[in-house]
Amino acid sequence: MAFTLPDLPYANDALEPHIDARTMEIHHDKHHAAYVSKANDALAGSPLDGKDVETVVKNLGQLPADKQTAVRNNAGGHWNHSLFWQVMGPGAGGNPSGDLGAAIDSAFGSFDAFKEKFAAAAATRFGSGWAWLCVHPGGKVDVCSTANQDNPLMKDSIGDAAGCGGHPILGLDVWEHAYYLNYQNRRPDYIGAFWNVVNWAKVAELYAAAK
Repeated sequence: MAFTLPDLPYANDALEPHIDARTMEIHHDKHHAAYVSKANDALAGSPLDGKDVETVVKNLGQLPADKQTAVRNNAGGHWNHSLFWQVMGPGAGGNPSGDLGAAIDSAFGSFDAFKEKFAAAAATRFGSGWAWLCVHPGGKVDVCSTANQDNPLMKDSIGDAAGCGGHPILGLDVWEHAYYLNYQNRRPDYIGAFWNVVNWAKVAELYAAAK
């Protein structure tokens, strides 16, 4: 079945003032939609045609060489953005609790230390890319970043370029299209604002499923 653009789980203006409505509209309706369309085109007739997007990004090596880059970029963009919309929400922010909070404290020493490491991964990613919180079997978490539309699920297919491996449960898009209308070149301000919209209940749900 061809990929389809998922609906946003909230209105375009629901994350204001932290992420503005116009950015959300363009980001979802134009950028994400383009990844979906181009991924479908690139996968047509390939061994992964009709597979779900997670299977696709985990198995890029099964594709003919002339299709791998287009699928990596566009199916990656589709998977990444589909997660991104889910892990944000209105009236969100705060601190994670329960098993996820304990895992973060265990891995980083404190929630504030985790935020510092995640923010550094996002701020120092040269050019376009993503910062990630990933979970490994057993529940251990770590932070990494990837370039472009790569993600840690691709590690077995593309190696170290995919960062820390594991299953991403929180991602922050640091492509300029994610923030430039509101924040211009102030990426650190955008990263700081992100903490106000993180839906920790959803991230905890993803953590429980992935560990």
